[in-house]
Amino acid sequence: MDQQVLEKPQSQPGSQAERPARRRGATLLLVVALSLLIVGAVISFVIRLDEKRALAKETDVLATPSVAVIHPKPEAPEQDLTLPSTLQAFTESPIYARTNGYLAKWYKDIGSRVTKGELLADIETPEVDQELMQARAARDQAAAQLQIAKTSAKRWEDLQKQDAVAQQETDERTNTFVQGEANLAAATANVRRLEQLESFKHIYAPFSGVITKRLIDIGALINAGNGGMNQELFDLARIDPIRVYVDVPEIYAPFIRHGVRGTIELASLPGQKFVGEVERTADAIDPTTRTLRTEIDVPNPKDVLLPGGFAQVRFAVNVTTPRLSVPVNALLFRADGTRAAIVGSNGKIHLQPVVIGRDYGTDVEIIGGLQPTDTIVLNPPDSLEEGQQVQVGTAPGGQS
Repeated sequence: MDQQVLEKPQSQPGSQAERPARRRGATLLLVVALSLLIVGAVISFVIRLDEKRALAKETDVLATPSVAVIHPKPEAPEQDLTLPSTLQAFTESPIYARTNGYLAKWYKDIGSRVTKGELLADIETPEVDQELMQARAARDQAAAQLQIAKTSAKRWEDLQKQDAVAQQETDERTNTFVQGEANLAAATANVRRLEQLESFKHIYAPFSGVITKRLIDIGALINAGNGGMNQELFDLARIDPIRVYVDVPEIYAPFIRHGVRGTIELASLPGQKFVGEVERTADAIDPTTRTLRTEIDVPNPKDVLLPGGFAQVRFAVNVTTPRLSVPVNALLFRADGTRAAIVGSNGKIHLQPVVIGRDYGTDVEIIGGLQPTDTIVLNPPDSLEEGQQVQVGTAPGGQS
């Protein structure tokens, strides 16, 4: 019994000592678990926040358009200036009749080479012929009356010297003679007028050249002058030399002057070149086209160059004004003018107005508005606006 009493007190203190330890362990486990939950929640929040930021950044990146850029290409200061031109006859004139009648015969057709004074056609003028005959008869009548008046005046002068007639009667006979002279002069002038009018029934070439049109045929009614329809008889042109008219852009106008040589090439005559010199310019810029009308005279002894033809004229010019070229698809053609989209150092767009010179087909010449260091957008979308943010990419095909 004593042993039992002694053992019992030993077990009770041990149980009481383990309970606080267990409680502390449970508390520690609970704290660790809560810490892990908090850490997990924080990590999850941070991950979601990073994902949200990455998504927003990616959205912003996708919302900013990416563009390919290039730089304008400088052009050589010395080059051939090639411009379209039109060939025209050196002298060209429509030929009209100066008298009325019917066409009796024509002698020259289109393509005929004629010399100055050569007969082209004859006109029948029966009315003019009759008027001429009447005028000649009137002239003869006036001449006969003048002869009578002259004889009468002479006789009365002799009688007046003998005081056989009055002075007044003598003066009347003298005045009748003077009037007869005036009548004869008027009749003679009328005859000359009709003779000259009748001479117009023969149509002659006013200068040497080639007949380019024949607008009449035998039996056609001819009216004098250029009134009415289809009154032109022939069209005569002198084509040696031939005139070449070309419109030179304003920027090149200072380099085009008298004596500058130009080479003319025609698509219809491949491989052949014709050389002429600038004879004259308009000395004024056309405000509509901003060009200088220039005329070149080109020798054409074999009549190879034909009036109305289209040709290309090449000038060798030394241009001091800097010129650039860009592809056509690097420009924006808008209602307010042609623009180039320049990308600034901050990645924002500036729509720069440009002045276009010559058109090379795929490329165009820029004579104002751009610098060689400018970065311009290739294939800019129509929706591109001033100040818009863009991402710079690489130009396709290695363009720069």
